[in-house]
Amino acid sequence: MGAFVENLEVCTITRAEIMAAIRGLQLAWRNGYRKVLLQMDSLTAINILSASNHMEQRYCILVQQFQELLNKSWEVKISHIYREGNKAADFLANKGHTSSIGYHDFEVSDSGLAFWILYDILGISQTRLI
Repeated sequence: MGAFVENLEVCTITRAEIMAAIRGLQLAWRNGYRKVLLQMDSLTAINILSASNHMEQRYCILVQQFQELLNKSWEVKISHIYREGNKAADFLANKGHTSSIGYHDFEVSDSGLAFWILYDILGISQTRLI
C-alpha cells in the first residue's frame, strides 16, 4: 500500500482537496486498483468535481483531469466523510505542510500512517462540535 503528500506551497483549501483527489486516483491506477472508494471531507470539492457544468473556471483544468481519470476502465465511488472519521488523511495533510515543496510518495509502513489507518478502520470515535 502506498501513500503520498504534496506540498503545494500556497493555494486554496479547495484546490488542495481537488489535487489530492487527482493524485490519489493516479496512485490507485498506477498500483492496479480497479475498484476505488474516494472519501473526501470537502463537500465544496465534491460538488465542484461532480458538477455537470463547470462554473468554477479557476478549477476547470483540474476538473477535466479528474473526469479523465474517472473515464478510465475502473469503478470509482466518491463519498463525503467528516474529517474526524478520516484521521489518516488528516495525518497526511499535516505531513504535507512540513514536507519540502512538491510531490512525495512513500510506503505506508514506513511513515507512521499505518496507526491512523487502523484508527479509522476500527471506527474510533471523536466528539464533533457543531
